[in-house]
Amino acid sequence: MRRPHGAGGHRAATPRYHACPGARLVAGLGLALVAVPAFGHAVSGSDAAFVGAIDGVAVAPFIYLGAKHMVTGYDHLLFLAGVIFFLHRLRDVALYVTLFTAGHSLTLLAGVLGGWRANPWLVDAIIGFSIVYKAFENMDGFRRVFGVSPNAKAAVFVFGLCHGMGLATKLQDLLVSPNGRLANLLSFNAGVEIGQFTALAALLAAFALWRARRGFARHAYAANVLLMAGGFLLAGYQLAGMALAPAPT
Repeated sequence: MRRPHGAGGHRAATPRYHACPGARLVAGLGLALVAVPAFGHAVSGSDAAFVGAIDGVAVAPFIYLGAKHMVTGYDHLLFLAGVIFFLHRLRDVALYVTLFTAGHSLTLLAGVLGGWRANPWLVDAIIGFSIVYKAFENMDGFRRVFGVSPNAKAAVFVFGLCHGMGLATKLQDLLVSPNGRLANLLSFNAGVEIGQFTALAALLAAFALWRARRGFARHAYAANVLLMAGGFLLAGYQLAGMALAPAPT
């Protein structure tokens, strides 16, 4: 009679699984997205009260607020993670991040100074779908499913415009005083770029560690599924909020 594995002193080996740094990173960002009630671009109550009380130039506080917003903006971080996912050369990273920066800086400045109005729930839902789009592109979904290969650079720039409009919808009601508005807005944008550079450096370090392991290719697809799930979650939350928000009086 054959003895089953694990019987009579022979213990079946228990498989051990090691989570890769990149997968932990993407999963952590996704879980953080769930945990943060603001889901994206919201400005905290204390920060909103502070900004609303300012009457004049306040460069340092606005740089701080911009940087804080970026490093805690999980929608930005998820999108950036998708953008650099398969970029191995720093030259390519610089190109795509520059396109994203140009897009969100343009609509942030124009939206606030020009008084462009948009539904913040809808804008943030589009930002969520930008994460879905990038993850689907990383999975080669457009070519496999639709037989097309969209221009990745153009997509990053266009979605940068959307991310910038998301910033603008939150700031245009807070910068009520015209005194120092331009200087404060430029300071906030500078802070956003400082925060983006800091977050990007951390993401690049994590991806470098992950790519050095043999499991990168094996886990890349699953990580982008997580990215896509995070994008759908963010977009769904915003669309539900838009549907349930009280009608303007």
